Amino acid sequence: MAETGASPLAASSPVARAEHFVWLTARILEQRRFAYHFLNNTGGTGGAGGDPAADAVETALNAYGTEDGGYGYALEPDLRGPVSQPLHVGHALRVLDTIRRCGGQRVERVCRYLTSVSTSDGALPAIHPSQRGYPSAPFVPVVDDPPSELLATGPVVGLLHRNEVWHAWLFRATDFCWAAVESLEKSHPYEIQAAVAFLDGAPDRPRAEAAADRLGRIAREQRLVALDPERLDSYPVAPGYAPGEHHFAHDYAKVPESLARAWFTDEEMARSLDFLERAQQEDGGWPVLWRQWAPGSALESRPIVTIEALRTLQAYGRSIT
Repeated sequence: MAETGASPLAASSPVARAEHFVWLTARILEQRRFAYHFLNNTGGTGGAGGDPAADAVETALNAYGTEDGGYGYALEPDLRGPVSQPLHVGHALRVLDTIRRCGGQRVERVCRYLTSVSTSDGALPAIHPSQRGYPSAPFVPVVDDPPSELLATGPVVGLLHRNEVWHAWLFRATDFCWAAVESLEKSHPYEIQAAVAFLDGAPDRPRAEAAADRLGRIAREQRLVALDPERLDSYPVAPGYAPGEHHFAHDYAKVPESLARAWFTDEEMARSLDFLERAQQEDGGWPVLWRQWAPGSALESRPIVTIEALRTLQAYGRSIT
């Protein structure tokens, strides 16, 4: 047989390679999101209406909606089953935020759901007990009386503030986030990322900037960020994380406007983005670094990770087309 040479994908742009991967493997929601961000003639500036690509994303997202105003059906792939969960809602709000539709009656319904599942201090548990009996990742255990978690609450509160949503639920949840963020000492990467997501949307900008500055020192001092991707063996992996589950500058500062961007020098940020570019795999997708526990969740997670990688590279002005 004649030598065929390199795969045609190898010579393609990152977006073209990712497009092949998304059409091959992704759920309809991620297919629609990819089309909105990278194939949309309006440039992904949907707004309140008038963009069919944004409409298509919203329609696909609605399929995960539940009667109680939340979201379920494995919208967050590590939680299976039909029941609403705070982590699903956080995922849904991130999707709505990226198409500029995080507001209106849909978010009012979401806030009513959040009120119904909040803990005694007004914040969110990572996993509501209603998940019991349905498959879920072993690293998110289901308990009868779950505590409030910054991991679940911070990103939701930050996104709602970012989109100028005002609802009674936000008052106590915001107070919880401030207390949790400002008392953080020993932490782990996902908790720091959740804190950044809160601070990036918090209305009190001077307070947010001061808190972010302290978090940046914690992240560096506790070596929660791999500053040199060429020397990963010298950076510890957080307890309970998968082997090789490192976190990089771009994982904290997903966009240049993030408060976490000030944590890193230009050289450190460039190394991180170079590493992210190189991480695209032969099939066009980016890898999932966290612990994989079921084939379905692994398959569904990779297109999500791929879209976020491309969006981060694009936000920093890297060439992806």
